[in-house]
Amino acid sequence: MPQILVPAGHRNAFLLIVALFMLIEVLVHRLRGSDGYDWRETAASTGIMIGQVLARLMTALLVTPLLLWIYSHRLFELGLDGWQPILGLFLATEFLYYWFHRASHGVRWLWASHGVHHSSTRLNFSAAYRLGWTNALSGGWLFFTPLIWLGYAPAAVFGVFAVNLGFQFFLHTELVGRLGPLEWVFNTPSHHRVHHASNAELLDRNFGGVLIVFDRLFGTHAEEPRDRRLRYGLAGAAPEHNPFRIALGEWGRLLRDLARARNPRQAWQAAFGRP
Repeated sequence: MPQILVPAGHRNAFLLIVALFMLIEVLVHRLRGSDGYDWRETAASTGIMIGQVLARLMTALLVTPLLLWIYSHRLFELGLDGWQPILGLFLATEFLYYWFHRASHGVRWLWASHGVHHSSTRLNFSAAYRLGWTNALSGGWLFFTPLIWLGYAPAAVFGVFAVNLGFQFFLHTELVGRLGPLEWVFNTPSHHRVHHASNAELLDRNFGGVLIVFDRLFGTHAEEPRDRRLRYGLAGAAPEHNPFRIALGEWGRLLRDLARARNPRQAWQAAFGRP
């Protein structure tokens, strides 16, 4: 996503918050004697993050001209004067994010980018910034272009999307339990642990960003089980610590399957079938 539209000062402040919360999380795990961090995975996530920053710049260069072209052909002029239009844009972005996220688990072309985020076998704050490098290619940003065509400025749309992602950083932890009534409306660490779980009965659940209401409406919500430990990482895959293999491995497998396809139907299935 073209998150480069977020002001640099805000990004730098958020990075300081990320570092502080990671330090607190590491200390709490040490005090508890728990194995919340695998430092090889954290190092791999950091390498992926560095590559993702560079990829984000490339994404902005490639995608922003198209977003501005769509905005120049907008149907309406939708400003953000007052809390009502801001709330409307927030809810619309949440709705589209839900479907983008759900499609990213159901369409292999999108999963080739998104699966990177699910490859860590530990759920901690360092896993939050393990993000794919190929969003420009996979095209997930297209899900949000209807809002720009309607009349919201690209900076507004992806500014709200950046808030969505920033909120989700704090969901990537095992140190926070259930949050009572908040669980009914908001995405929480408990809900997000289910989303990252590779237990067969919990796959493809809890796709929300800030809210969990669309999962409840569309039947993809699941509660965190109390009677078993969750497993994380890619189902059926061994852990990998090479950032390049993590970020690009699924694309290599996808292209290999495309090359083996004997007809257009097999090629379509290889690229756009379920992961």
